[in-house]
Amino acid sequence: MAKYIVKRILFGLLTAFLVATLTFFIMNLVPGGPFLSEKAVTPQAQAAMEAKYGLDKPLFQQYLTYMGDLLHGDLGDSLKKRGFTVNRIIAERFPVSARIGGFAILLAFCAGVPLGSVAAYKRSKMVDNIIIVFSTAGIAIPSFLSSTLLLYFLSTQWGMLPSLFNLNNPQSYIMPVIALALYPMCYIARLMRSSMLDVIGQDYMRTARAKGVSTTSSIFKHALRNAILPVVTYLGPLMASLMTGSFIVEKIFTIPGLGHEFVGAITSRDYPLIMGTTIFLATFLITMNVVVDIVYVFVDPRIKLR
Repeated sequence: MAKYIVKRILFGLLTAFLVATLTFFIMNLVPGGPFLSEKAVTPQAQAAMEAKYGLDKPLFQQYLTYMGDLLHGDLGDSLKKRGFTVNRIIAERFPVSARIGGFAILLAFCAGVPLGSVAAYKRSKMVDNIIIVFSTAGIAIPSFLSSTLLLYFLSTQWGMLPSLFNLNNPQSYIMPVIALALYPMCYIARLMRSSMLDVIGQDYMRTARAKGVSTTSSIFKHALRNAILPVVTYLGPLMASLMTGSFIVEKIFTIPGLGHEFVGAITSRDYPLIMGTTIFLATFLITMNVVVDIVYVFVDPRIKLR
């Protein structure tokens, strides 16, 4: 297993390097610059700011300088948030996104797995049909629409929850968590239903029922462990995407998370912040995939890592 983990880490580092390289050059291919939106900036002032941040140098030299700093853990200074480093912005914003994303993942998993299992257990019955309709609608509805509906009904119309996000108010987390968890919860439910139906038809399940094991016990005790493997696979990239911030949800609910910062960095052409958040997301995604592969061994002992 140690050899496998080392190999995956090396491939992960290579992937992160390729992501950083492609992001750097593609980002600089877009016409314009980070200082063109500044008001009343003279050409002399713009040239001085470009010289200050090294943007006046040849592109490949900028790339070598950035990668050299990256090897030392330095993601550079933000071009728009003066006095803030990218490391500091990520360190301050990531815990906010991770907290909301963690609650959303917990809700999606704890609701999606039982819903999918019940749908498989009640196959072709009314409960199954209701769960299928609900999960299909949840997958089809985009997050900006579900967020808007939650804001309109739970905050504006009924006044049950605050419309402005507050880190210290537990009620402020309810709507963003529901909006973030809706799609993955419904996707997990459908994934779990499909996997569970496949497992139920296996020979060992028929043997268990022939030995007198009840249907409920055979499904939730014997079949669940094998049927949940596709869900575990999905949890890896899901954790990386939700815990680093959902751009749309954080923007709608004015959450000061990493996703909100990433959207602002793109619109303002803050190159170091774009690079830093992209590399952070890629690294986190690679790490989660390695963790999921290791968890496989404990979920299903038949799987061996080589």
